[in-house]
Amino acid sequence: MQLELGNNIRQLRRRDKRTQEQLAEALGVTSQAVSRWESGGSYPDMNLIPAIANFFGVSIDELFGYEGERTHRIDTLAAEIDRMNQLNSGHDICIEECIALARSALLEFPGNEKLMLSLASVLYKAGGVRYGECHLIDEEGYNVYDVEKHKTYKEWQEAIPLYEKVLQSLPRGKLRDRATEELSQLYLNLGLHDKGMALADLAPDMWNSRDFLRAYACDGKAYVKAHSELLLQTIRASAVLIVNITAGDQQHLSAHEKAENIASAIHLFEVICPDGNFGCHHAYVLSLELLLSLYLWLDNRKDEAFDALENARKNGLKFIQVCEDGVACYHTPLVRLAKEIPGCGADIAKQDYLTMAEDWPWWTVPEVEQVKAEIQADPRWAEWVESIGL
Repeated sequence: MQLELGNNIRQLRRRDKRTQEQLAEALGVTSQAVSRWESGGSYPDMNLIPAIANFFGVSIDELFGYEGERTHRIDTLAAEIDRMNQLNSGHDICIEECIALARSALLEFPGNEKLMLSLASVLYKAGGVRYGECHLIDEEGYNVYDVEKHKTYKEWQEAIPLYEKVLQSLPRGKLRDRATEELSQLYLNLGLHDKGMALADLAPDMWNSRDFLRAYACDGKAYVKAHSELLLQTIRASAVLIVNITAGDQQHLSAHEKAENIASAIHLFEVICPDGNFGCHHAYVLSLELLLSLYLWLDNRKDEAFDALENARKNGLKFIQVCEDGVACYHTPLVRLAKEIPGCGADIAKQDYLTMAEDWPWWTVPEVEQVKAEIQADPRWAEWVESIGL
């Protein structure tokens, strides 16, 4: 590695168009000494290493040629932490091991943004998995978060400053978007509405978001393809809004109206993809069908509730296939050029599918306890659970 150091000094000097004499003068040594370093005949004193790195504007790791190894190691650790964290969706499969790995990684690479974000994400998920996201109904009949209970979640309290720290320096891109999204939800969970609004104010409006701008950054076939993919994302976002409005307005909507709302969210996908191929969105439609079954039961449409459960099962199997294929392709006119990569692997998709009955109705809504015992007492529930298999 010492021989590599001499090579690296020579390459950096040539990169910056500096002479041996200039480097020697900056370090207070002779140009002959620099020449011997570069040829491998001798090595700089260790107390000169920081000055040499500073001269070239690189880290000591980069000077020694470690940076590539360091980056690879960090990327590998972050990928493994994130992979393990995905396994904990809805269930504590390996939360403690995941937290331990993230803490160990940060001890190895203190202050690394990517690893801090990985730890924050694990803590964010750990709070939800271990204690649950809790809700109350306010005096006007609207759903609100149980802020006082959420404040007792030590995982969420630790995660917030980690997110805030990485957002001070994390460049724009997917990691920053992820940090912003997760921190925004934590601010909401803990009643930090002013902070949440300040975070939102830093982002562009919808029409100037990355996704919309990317759709307008190309032409011809690429233009249509980009708009098709954006359409799918927008349909998904619209469905999310419908669910949030329905679940948030607890005392002003009847069970029938709630069921119709969720059915309309599902219908959005059916309008764009009338062939029933929802690609990467089968998993979300699955969750919508589970929630629909709850509201249909409350509306005394019990046969339809079990139809919705069966639709959920079918969508789960289709999503597993998409994940196994590794890409979703569409065939209907509006989205025939769209291609999407699933957000998880087939192993995660299978795990979510197999725990579908246990996770029913997938959403945190107050009507669950009212309906759960009734629907599970129906003989058709056991038949549906038995049908969930691979």
